[in-house]
Amino acid sequence: MAVKPVYAVGLDAGSRKTRMVVCVLEERRIRFLGCSTVESQGWIKGRIADQRAVAQTVLSVLREAEALVGASLESAVVGMGGQTVRGASGRGVVELGHVREVEQRDVNRVVDRASRVQLQEDRMILQMFPQDFVVDDHPGHRDPRKMLASRLEINAHLVTASIQEHNSLVGAVNQAHLVVEETVFEALAACYAAVLPEERREGIAVVDIGAHSTELVVYYGDSICLASTVRICGDHFTRDLAQGLCVSYEDAELVKLEYGCGLSDGCPANALVELPTPDNREPRQAQRKFVNQILEARARELFRFVRADLARVGMDRALIGGVFLTGGAAKLPDFCDVAEQELQCQTRFGLAFGIQDWPESMNDPEWSTAAGLAMYSAKLKAQDARQRETDGWLGKILR
Repeated sequence: MAVKPVYAVGLDAGSRKTRMVVCVLEERRIRFLGCSTVESQGWIKGRIADQRAVAQTVLSVLREAEALVGASLESAVVGMGGQTVRGASGRGVVELGHVREVEQRDVNRVVDRASRVQLQEDRMILQMFPQDFVVDDHPGHRDPRKMLASRLEINAHLVTASIQEHNSLVGAVNQAHLVVEETVFEALAACYAAVLPEERREGIAVVDIGAHSTELVVYYGDSICLASTVRICGDHFTRDLAQGLCVSYEDAELVKLEYGCGLSDGCPANALVELPTPDNREPRQAQRKFVNQILEARARELFRFVRADLARVGMDRALIGGVFLTGGAAKLPDFCDVAEQELQCQTRFGLAFGIQDWPESMNDPEWSTAAGLAMYSAKLKAQDARQRETDGWLGKILR
């Protein structure tokens, strides 16, 4: 009897483009099968304005992916980002009553206490990441089980999101006949795909720059220090050009993609850019250096905001592992150089790796989030498979 393939699907529902990556689990390895991308509909400034239009977009990208892989896809891990996602610190305490060995149930209780923080209205916990355990006032423990203690504490970092936005996204995906396995902060998914665990221990940051949102995640040691959003995104670059050059938004986007650069110093003063104009108007030109000065100013502002967030958690100039840039808006030439100058640390593109048969054409920072979501889906399904194996015959009978 043939074994049914186990598919791992990642859905990156962006405000400009919606991407899907489909992989299959084979002997505890993940192999690439196919991908699809369509223009997004139903979003305004990074938020869902028309749920039915978003659902239709998800359905389109799903049908395209199913046609490529030749299979019906039932579920996916979905990325969530935007200005409504924020990070917060959490702390939980459990009194054990007397000195005894810490058990798994004690760990579960203290984690549950940390997750019961007082949230504002319309806020929910998207994900929770333990930072360290404090055993009888001794911090820095990763696994307190089997240690002797009378008091157990945990410090955690919580990623919170708008309940309304989360439900709108999940509802749109469900309307497209797709089950949501889990929702994951997009920058964390990009980090999962592009950064090795040993690199995270040295201190790293992932800056995921999208069309209408920029997300930041910082790791140090084995734990996450910060998850946040930055107020500057790819849309700001285009709008700056539209205003500075007196052209439409669409024309400014074309100028940015064709002539844009993150640094203006190397651009000769006599280089000119022909600006798009209506059919009945005289052609206009602008200095390419001026175009790049506009983009450079906004790029420096973006990374100054990132540096301010790093300073809040004591990681300014402390990222030995460097900064990884992901997202479609991160591909502006010389963007890494601007980041290095402003953040004073090594910067490079965060590209997905670890997936067998991953196409070279997709070694692109705009695919890192979708790849990470597919890898996260594979992890969840591998854990389910191991749990079924350890249940044994009695567990199968009693289920």
